[in-house]
Amino acid sequence: MVSNFFNTLHLRYRSSGVAAAFSPRKPRHPLLRLLFGLVGLALLAMLLVFGVVVGLAMLAAGVAMRLLRRRPRPAVSSARDGALDGEFRVVERPLLR
Repeated sequence: MVSNFFNTLHLRYRSSGVAAAFSPRKPRHPLLRLLFGLVGLALLAMLLVFGVVVGLAMLAAGVAMRLLRRRPRPAVSSARDGALDGEFRVVERPLLR
């Protein structure tokens, strides 16, 4: 019953003029078909080049930000290498109940 409903709904849609408005048709003239194909390929190539350029610009900006960011130099330890100087506090372990 549901399948029959959707079939009739689909047939009504296809027979109305709305379906023709939203479905693109290929032109019949071979040169016009070739022209539309070439325009589509040119548009695809432009989008590809644009994406690559934006990607390279983002990578270059990231590298430039990393190079221009100044990092503080680590403090020179006057004691032994690998030793940390600091203040510590002993925290008691909680009793499990």
